Amino acid sequence: MTRKHFALRISPNLYAALERWAADDLRSVNAQIEYLLVQSVKKAGRSKEKESPEGEERQSGAETES
Repeated sequence: MTRKHFALRISPNLYAALERWAADDLRSVNAQIEYLLVQSVKKAGRSKEKESPEGEERQSGAETES
């Protein structure tokens, strides 16, 4: 899967929170942001993909839905 690169400007406090959360889930900050975005897109019913995106396969330590 080809990935799009882009700059993301967020506050230092938000980055610190994401960094802690990512560490708890054994992910990089980038993978944590991607995971959260994928979950949000799915929850909103905006995902056009039938198969789970590559970013979701890397989730470790997170609960999955049955």
